[in-house]
Amino acid sequence: MGRWQPGAQGRLQHAAMELIAERGYDRVTVAEIAERAGLTERTFFRHFTDKREVLFAGQEQFHAVILEALAATPVEMDALAAVVAGIAATGRWLDDERRPSSRARQAVIDAHPDLQERELIKLTRVSTAIAEVLRRRGVPDGEAALAADAGIAAFRLAFTAWVADPGEHDLPWHLDAAVEALRRVVA
Repeated sequence: MGRWQPGAQGRLQHAAMELIAERGYDRVTVAEIAERAGLTERTFFRHFTDKREVLFAGQEQFHAVILEALAATPVEMDALAAVVAGIAATGRWLDDERRPSSRARQAVIDAHPDLQERELIKLTRVSTAIAEVLRRRGVPDGEAALAADAGIAAFRLAFTAWVADPGEHDLPWHLDAAVEALRRVVA
């Protein structure tokens, strides 16, 4: 097995998803994932802190896309619209090519409370970061937190609809629908 082979993280993720599909999340070990990927356990732990984290790789890039797009919105844009614009930028990353793997990943997360907890923690972190960007733009604390949390709530609803969608609509379309639902709820 090569020590520093390129694409190791992607190979580990692919191997993990294959094994999970074959046997179920609880019946797969780190050693088996590494072996399927043609790598060592040590290489696995260079990329992931634990087996759960293999499902959450790429979150930093996901957050960066949101925060960069949010920071690029006009300062005069209202807080919720700016958050939605930031989140909508994830549609460039979560496209139709990624929908099947996102669907499979989400099914695993939905079936395991510890993974659901990890997902919520990661979404809370991005919400906190979004609120901080809004504060730097002059949005008062409470409004910044509320807009960030509302945006993440809309994203969760949109993402759930997007992974269930057979391919008719993209993530930004579902996000627009979720924001409209949010506006109806608070109206």
